[in-house]
Amino acid sequence: MQLKFPHAPHVVRWSVIGLVVFGWVWSMPAAQAQQTMRDRQVLEKEKKQNLEKMNQIRTILKQTASEKQAGLGQLKALDQQIQTQSQQIGLLNKDLQLTESEIAELRRASTTLSRDLDKLRDEYGSMIYAADKRRQQVNPLGFLFAADNFNQLVARYRYLRQYSDARQSQVRQMSNVRTMLDGKQRATQRKRQEQKNTIGAKVQETKSLETLKVVKNQVVKELGQKEAELRTELAESRRAVGQLEALIKRLIVREARERAEREARERAERDRIARLEAARKAAERKRAEDAIAAAEKAGEKPAPADVAKVERPAEPEPAPKKPDERRNNNLNDEETALASSFTSSRAHLPWPVTKGFISDRFGRKPHPVLKGIYVENQGVDIQTNAGEGVRSVYDGIVQDVTSMPGMNNVVAIQHGDYFTVYAKLRSVSVRVGQRVKARESIGTVATDKNGVSEIQFQIWKEFTKLNPESWLTPR
Repeated sequence: MQLKFPHAPHVVRWSVIGLVVFGWVWSMPAAQAQQTMRDRQVLEKEKKQNLEKMNQIRTILKQTASEKQAGLGQLKALDQQIQTQSQQIGLLNKDLQLTESEIAELRRASTTLSRDLDKLRDEYGSMIYAADKRRQQVNPLGFLFAADNFNQLVARYRYLRQYSDARQSQVRQMSNVRTMLDGKQRATQRKRQEQKNTIGAKVQETKSLETLKVVKNQVVKELGQKEAELRTELAESRRAVGQLEALIKRLIVREARERAEREARERAERDRIARLEAARKAAERKRAEDAIAAAEKAGEKPAPADVAKVERPAEPEPAPKKPDERRNNNLNDEETALASSFTSSRAHLPWPVTKGFISDRFGRKPHPVLKGIYVENQGVDIQTNAGEGVRSVYDGIVQDVTSMPGMNNVVAIQHGDYFTVYAKLRSVSVRVGQRVKARESIGTVATDKNGVSEIQFQIWKEFTKLNPESWLTPR
């Protein structure tokens, strides 16, 4: 006899398919969600760093602006603040775009969940309707015990059990989807609030930017009325820059000459030792030859040691060593290792001051006020707080400490064939010949008559001036 079960509703099959589709739908956007999360983390880090920079510039600008007379230092600080303010507005725009994208993802996810929840409810309703209709036609216990044999009884029990499990699974699915849908809706509300806050922050930053531009125009106007004074300052600055450059070049020449002299002395010493060694070996051979001749004349057998010395083949001349390119500038091993280590630290050097910003970049550029005039910076100017400590950016040896008009105190530190130069120091705490470590204090920054606390920082590789900004850790 063939076993006939009441017709199994399609909702059981739909439930299984629903599970598969549900998992596929939610696995698709996983990579996109992870990318969005990474974008959010990068953006938040950039916003935090830029905000810290803005706060530092504000603090330094307050010190500069406290002076009654406008100066180029204040103008450079305003330029940097306007730049960072504009960057912050750009980051807030990126934030709004990313938030809109996140909201769109949440909206799509909520739509999918709502659609799945409606399907699950329809399935569950059909399942309940079918179960009620079946109870009216066949009592479950009667259906179970009306089996013709034991195997049929077990099969009917498994069918009823499967049907009960399907109903319970359907309830769990609906509960899970409902929970996820509520979570997505709450997340959407939070993102909407964040979006509103970001828009408010953007409006505030835009107002601040416009205020800064007005202040800058006022400073430019004041400075424009002092053209003669600015030209005098420019001439003095150029003289100071020229004196500093001449000082550094003399220092490099001196160090190169001393290294060459040291190499010559070491080479002469090596040659002297080699000559003495050759003379010693020649004398030993001559003594052995004389001893052998004396033994033969006396009819005696020469000593084996003397025979070995005479019969030993002459040592060949050592092959000339391939020149070491690193030693072409007469650096010793320690200096070569230090220079190589310094080279590998590009873009990772600590700043010479813990707080501050680059107020004037490396290279040639138009004068900020004087029309048709160009100025050239052989390093970078870094504005910082009054009395801020200045530190060495790498291990090295102090080769010069001096003072000069327009540059205050100057410290030059050697790192193999590299030099770092720190100018415009109020005080110096190191001496010539002293070995210093990275981040070790070498003095404090000076403050000029306009209230600007700023150091001039340069990096040289022999006679080549390098852009320090590409060597310092990005801020």
